[in-house]
Amino acid sequence: MAKVKKIFACTNCGAVAPKWVGKCPHCGEWNTYVEEVISREVTEEEKRRPWKGADKKAGARPVPLPEIQAGNTQRLLAPDGELNRVLGGGIVPGSLVLIGGQPGIGKSTLLLQVALHLKTKVLYVSGEESDEQIKMRADRIGEQAAHCYILTETNTTKILAQAEQLDPGLIIIDSIQTLSSPHIESMPGSVSQVRECAGELQRFAKESNIPVFLIGHITKEGSIAGPKLLEHIVDAVLQFEGDQNYTYRILRTIKNRFGSTDELGIYEMQASGLREVPNPSELLLSQKDEDLSGSAVAATIEGLRPMLIETQALVSRSVYSAPQRSATGFDLRRLGMLLAVLEKRAGLPFFQNDVYLNIAGGIRVDDPAIDLAIISALISSLEDIAIPTNICFAAEVGLSGEIRAVNRIEQRIQEANRLGFTEIFISKYNLKGLDPRRYDIRIRTVGKIEELFQALFA
Repeated sequence: MAKVKKIFACTNCGAVAPKWVGKCPHCGEWNTYVEEVISREVTEEEKRRPWKGADKKAGARPVPLPEIQAGNTQRLLAPDGELNRVLGGGIVPGSLVLIGGQPGIGKSTLLLQVALHLKTKVLYVSGEESDEQIKMRADRIGEQAAHCYILTETNTTKILAQAEQLDPGLIIIDSIQTLSSPHIESMPGSVSQVRECAGELQRFAKESNIPVFLIGHITKEGSIAGPKLLEHIVDAVLQFEGDQNYTYRILRTIKNRFGSTDELGIYEMQASGLREVPNPSELLLSQKDEDLSGSAVAATIEGLRPMLIETQALVSRSVYSAPQRSATGFDLRRLGMLLAVLEKRAGLPFFQNDVYLNIAGGIRVDDPAIDLAIISALISSLEDIAIPTNICFAAEVGLSGEIRAVNRIEQRIQEANRLGFTEIFISKYNLKGLDPRRYDIRIRTVGKIEELFQALFA
């Protein structure tokens, strides 16, 4: 009889301990350790030389690199242009894609829309909802597709047996945390179950060349729930995020073995489902009847897509000994750095004022090219001088107060020109190789914060 070994694993972060503990020492969560049984008897010879006795002719053999034939993989184009963009041009056959997001953000709706509109046979496996609930969601979306098959099952052996018999073009699992493998003696959602189920689905996807989409839960910190190994197993990890108070949803690439990891897809949540937003710039720019202080437009790039977003700042006299700093959609530490640069290099008294910063539209931007727009909005709110709505900005700000060049400046200028802006402020170091006569927009260059202040607020 095999020797039984028991361990305890945290269902939140995947940490392992030899005995049960109330509070996880790694992630700090309470009552997350569950017992897992591992049965394996290993001899001393196997421990010392595990390769002895193995069949040298069985299994894969090493092949010289020049002898490997690189095939032209034909991707499966989804009916969703934003999803195709994020995946790098379509769904790769045999790939394993993980989509994570907050509860109620729209993960199931997104993949159900793909299943209903895709012109091939789709197997939608649900471990959380019944057939009637999925039918009600499909009715709300307004689509009925005979090629979409619904299976409510959590046993991976039965799921793969049905998939082999049906032979679909795409499999959707909702969600990976609800599945259980009969080969593991632990409850669904545990670290070992998630790892084993993902491994079985990966082997099936590679052997059958059928792409598989997995829906995964996330922790309160925003990371994918379960072991970190889950993100290493899959070929692509997509993060579906957004604010519950806004209608916009963002599909962001975290990992992609078949494309870029900088792509971004934008959707709008409606009563009939998710609608693609092919031109996000027009939606992320607020409509105003008059010029107001504290607002500036930045030309940013997410992946291959240029976008214009509005940055809003509010600077008011502080009533506390320590001024307040708040940022929505922007890194708070970088905001503190920009405020320190303005105080040191421009002599502006932000140390005695509360500062609030917001990126309009409820999205989060990490592009350093929006620095120039942010400091312009901060100065505008401090001086109570409005920036004309026909001006936008695209440059990074350094610690010494210099305006630094950013990449792909031509795409940013073309997007601003297309949306009707008449002026754009960029770094003077971006002029190399740039012909301003090619554009109808006026290109103004600055090298320091003082030059920007003189051009806008003097």
